[in-house]
Amino acid sequence: MVTHDPWWNPAVQAHAIDRAHLIGQDKKDFVYRLVTAGTIEEKIGELKLRKQTIADRLFDNEGNIGKALTEDDVAALLS
Repeated sequence: MVTHDPWWNPAVQAHAIDRAHLIGQDKKDFVYRLVTAGTIEEKIGELKLRKQTIADRLFDNEGNIGKALTEDDVAALLS
């Protein structure tokens, strides 16, 4: 699967990638993200990664509250 157009919402992109795998399929799936350096798509990817990193720190694997957000975290989420 090749994703040409990145979504702002990582969950939507993950859903599309998950749908590429067919039930009963025995071969591995590969996802290629085509991103050209210096483009808006590159900046969107960096922004999504920063926000996902912050979100991942909020809860641990059991769903318990993890580390608190810093002022910089909140500013990054609102950017």
